[in-house]
Amino acid sequence: MLRKRWLKKMNNNTPLKLVLSLLLFINFTLPLSAAKCESPFADTAASRRHQQQKAIVFPVPPSDPSRLFYVQRNPNTNTLVYDINIDKSTGKPDKDAPIHPYWIRYNEKGQKEELNYIQRKFAYGLVSKPLGNDKYDIRFVSYKKFPLSLMKAADGKYRIFATVNQKQIILNNIFIRIEGGSFWLPNVIYVEMKGTDPATGKEITERFKP
Repeated sequence: MLRKRWLKKMNNNTPLKLVLSLLLFINFTLPLSAAKCESPFADTAASRRHQQQKAIVFPVPPSDPSRLFYVQRNPNTNTLVYDINIDKSTGKPDKDAPIHPYWIRYNEKGQKEELNYIQRKFAYGLVSKPLGNDKYDIRFVSYKKFPLSLMKAADGKYRIFATVNQKQIILNNIFIRIEGGSFWLPNVIYVEMKGTDPATGKEITERFKP
């Protein structure tokens, strides 16, 4: 029934590839170990989960000169971090892998952990395309319809730029809010992006429902 309701919400003209990409992006917001246990989005536990999620405090990853942006989502605080990967021989982004993604497992012992193969190739990994002048087109492997740009900002540091509502921002973090649904088809309430206006330095928050 949930699947039918979700499909009705989708525009008939929505490309199937885009829908599948979005599902992949959301499906892997949980550690793979979750697949071995009962779905954390089971309807029978919806009320309890809602109360638990209210109490979650999402930590801000420690400051790092290499930091570009990070991604968080409920129901836990495990955080995906994306840092610039500089080639020490040139002082510029590595041409093959300009960005290094990894976990900070706050929900465990707070340890750093590399993405596994599936997460890297189908969910949280990035694909990059050099555009010249040390600028790169960056896309999530699971959601390539959302373009990002890696380039130097006015302060001379490499930043990730995103265009939201026809406005360019320096992306700082993304948050995905999920309530109910199933493990393979969660109910995404919204995706929120926070960034900085490069012209004014003002913080900007944009929210949308996929």
